Amino acid sequence: MSAPDHSPLPYRSDIDGLRAIAVLSVVLYHFGLPLRGGFVGVDIFFVISGYLIGGILWREYDSTGRVWLRNFYARRFRRLAPAFFVVALVTTLLAYALMLPFEFREFGKSLIAATVYLSNVLFFRSAGYFDSASDEKPLLHTWSLAVEEQFYIFLPLFILVLARWRRGLLFGLIAVWAASFAACVLLTPRMSEAAFFLFPFRAWEMLSGVLLAIWSYETSRTARGYAVLSWLGLILIGVSILFIPAGPLFPGILVIGPVVGTVLLLANGAGDNSVNRLLCHPYAVFFGLISYSLYLWHWPVFVLSTYLRDGHANLFESGLWMILSVGLAWLTWRFIENPVRYARKLSGALVFAGTACASIILLGIGGWLFTQDGLPDRFDSRAGVHIAASGDFLQDWSRCYIAQELPLDGLEVCPIGPDGEPKVLVWGDSHVRAYRDGLDLAAHEAQTPGIILWRAGCAPVFGMRKIESAATRAQDTQCTQANVQIKQALGRLDSVESVLLIGRWGYYAEGRGVGFDQHNEIALFPTDMAPRDDQVQAQLLAEVAETTVSYFHNHFDNVYVLRQTPEIPYYDSRKAAREAAHQGWPLAAKPQTQNAVSRDMLAVRTALADAPWTDLAERGVITLIDPWPMFCEGALCHAVHGGVGQYFDNNHVTNSAAMRVRSLFQPVFDKDRRQTALIEQDGQ
Repeated sequence: MSAPDHSPLPYRSDIDGLRAIAVLSVVLYHFGLPLRGGFVGVDIFFVISGYLIGGILWREYDSTGRVWLRNFYARRFRRLAPAFFVVALVTTLLAYALMLPFEFREFGKSLIAATVYLSNVLFFRSAGYFDSASDEKPLLHTWSLAVEEQFYIFLPLFILVLARWRRGLLFGLIAVWAASFAACVLLTPRMSEAAFFLFPFRAWEMLSGVLLAIWSYETSRTARGYAVLSWLGLILIGVSILFIPAGPLFPGILVIGPVVGTVLLLANGAGDNSVNRLLCHPYAVFFGLISYSLYLWHWPVFVLSTYLRDGHANLFESGLWMILSVGLAWLTWRFIENPVRYARKLSGALVFAGTACASIILLGIGGWLFTQDGLPDRFDSRAGVHIAASGDFLQDWSRCYIAQELPLDGLEVCPIGPDGEPKVLVWGDSHVRAYRDGLDLAAHEAQTPGIILWRAGCAPVFGMRKIESAATRAQDTQCTQANVQIKQALGRLDSVESVLLIGRWGYYAEGRGVGFDQHNEIALFPTDMAPRDDQVQAQLLAEVAETTVSYFHNHFDNVYVLRQTPEIPYYDSRKAAREAAHQGWPLAAKPQTQNAVSRDMLAVRTALADAPWTDLAERGVITLIDPWPMFCEGALCHAVHGGVGQYFDNNHVTNSAAMRVRSLFQPVFDKDRRQTALIEQDGQ
């Protein structure tokens, strides 16, 4: 057997120019420049990686009949590991100083996943790449590195398995390419997150580069093709960067543009034309050379700077942070990447040993952060109150189930209190979720079984549909359908005696949020009555409230309504915790949160929200439960009570608050009190 061919592929500066386009499009997109599809730079990287790695492995396979895994992985680790470990360690230190405990705990998970090349799987299972929460994940960008590492595992092993059948190997690569491409295009509309993050749906992009490298090698092509193809490739990439929309339609068929464009530029990159001269420009080559380190640095710099600053003030500030990213990238490339990559005395054994030791250290740190709940003792008591509140919004919903039988089939039903036939139905929106632990405890103390039906942003009333900015159209439709089903089910809920309605009534009456969430809008429309041109939203809510309560009284003895908890417009536990934790930092954002609000400030919104229920209560039709005395003292309503945070955001209470005020719900679950309420209503 001949000695393996480990000589590098001939250097092509145009590929560094192509890398520059890829990394700059991603960086500029993330820092807020108007490149609608700048994220496709990752797809350009995928094709380039496939082309280079495929070319190296195929030349080795052609000359030896196999691939030498030890040498291959030593080269990969030497090339990729040092910069990654440095960036990961520095990011961890900065995250330690800045991030709140529950966020730092999740950072620990992502550090583990990134170290073992599974961060794409982790982020697939959590929030999406285009979600707002992605801006708080400093290692989110490692998902693409994980995909490439998985490719580095798949490709050489695939070649080894089929090494004896050269033609079969080639057809096998083509078959995998076709299967991956078909899966990506066909499943993106239904499984967009999986298609975006997971290797099987992205493999065809890298295999496009592999197949190009094989074709070039087998046909002795020198990539000196036609200038028109180079221009076409550049146009495809440019159009993709400028116009491809982020969201559930990507990758799918949209990713064909940047992939084909990259293939065309690679296939014609050695030709003497204006496109290739542009790609070989020294500035382009510079950014191409530092592209890996720049990709590693830019996202942690962006996330942690926006975290500290509560966003960037303008593009000028974003530009300064980008310059910092470039500077860090150059330092890393000059003093870490290159010295390790070209160190002749650094043997493969030392590379593996160093990589293993660094990986163990990062895994240990990540595991420590996760098991220690993000080290909550890092901050003083000023931040501690709000930190505790920010983590006090998760409840145990393990008893919930999807009903399989009528009348609630298909709906999520959540039992509360002791086991048994439900006596109380609690129906509402996300405010029910917030009060869940208090409701459950009150039900247990009264020994009264109950069930919860809830859906976020969905008012618990009949005869109304909604269009909400924070929801998809499918979710809006599901709200309407669920409410219709609940109405139809009431006559079959034989054991239920009382119903409690809980909602963010001010949001529905006024049509928008307040303070920090004033950007959220909701429009209400009647479903079983003709809309009137002069009908305001608050009036519609009052009318459907009347008909809803009337319908309930056809089936249940008691109807209770919880007056909406007072909103603290400019309070958010996470923002307040960050402001307290970052106090004293030179670049920290100015405080914006307010821990209290005057009743007078809430007067108009409160009047609109209370009007329909106050009228019904005065007529004895419902029992109105008022939580305000529990949250307000004198002229002010407070987000902190007795040193304990009461609000998660500006309108949802914490679990601690829900359990503290559980006495509010005693009349709902206490049988004697329900009977007393019924006698009082009959007397009226």
